[in-house]
Amino acid sequence: MGRLVSRVAFITGAGSGIGRATATLFADEGARVAVVDQSVALAEETVASIRAAGGAAIAVAADVTRATDVAAMVARTIDEWARVDILHNNAGIAMNPTMIEDIEDAFFDRMLAVNVRSVYLGAKSVVPFMKRQGGGVILNTGSASGIRPRPGASAYSASKGAVIALSKSLAIELAPFGIRVVSINPYATDTPMLRAQIAEQGSAEAEQARLAAIPLGRLLTADDVAQAALFLASDAAAMVTGTAFEIDGGRLI
Repeated sequence: MGRLVSRVAFITGAGSGIGRATATLFADEGARVAVVDQSVALAEETVASIRAAGGAAIAVAADVTRATDVAAMVARTIDEWARVDILHNNAGIAMNPTMIEDIEDAFFDRMLAVNVRSVYLGAKSVVPFMKRQGGGVILNTGSASGIRPRPGASAYSASKGAVIALSKSLAIELAPFGIRVVSINPYATDTPMLRAQIAEQGSAEAEQARLAAIPLGRLLTADDVAQAALFLASDAAAMVTGTAFEIDGGRLI
């Protein structure tokens, strides 16, 4: 039997990469999944794949930096399935190496809006429903960079460090209500976003630099991260909350 049978999950940034892999895996494990993405077309691609495999999913378009969009995506999920058990705040953006004096103010603001404000809005919107249900799980995608920052990534590291701290704060605040909160912190994951970064930076050298930092010798895959999310969302992790869960091939040792 699947590990998430009868549960309802919604996953942001689920049109590609880690979000798509997680949505697909959760559906394979029995969850009904709201696939949230700013791109309707990408969300519908994920949903079509899930339904073709016999799973249950709906596509929800949302800009996760907008409170009205986030409230609407939660309402859409509740209207469809009458509950929400798992929220995975996964949507995010990255940055190419940029020294602090060269970062545009608008870019910094956008980084915090997508990577941090979205987590705040998602939690704020689902917590009332989870409290009434008697529990739930909130997973927030952070980054190894939020634990061990690197040069040229100050805006990104600041945003992901905030995700980790926010997750810990919510974990202690929501524990009395049976709601677990965990940040998932991957290192370099082979997704379309990373491939675009590598291409901009000069493919061979940029990829080799990342590989050299990973003791296990390969980039993560989106499925590596999805499998960790499945564990953390399942009853197998019933006593895991507030953890900054590292998935990094040994990068942070």
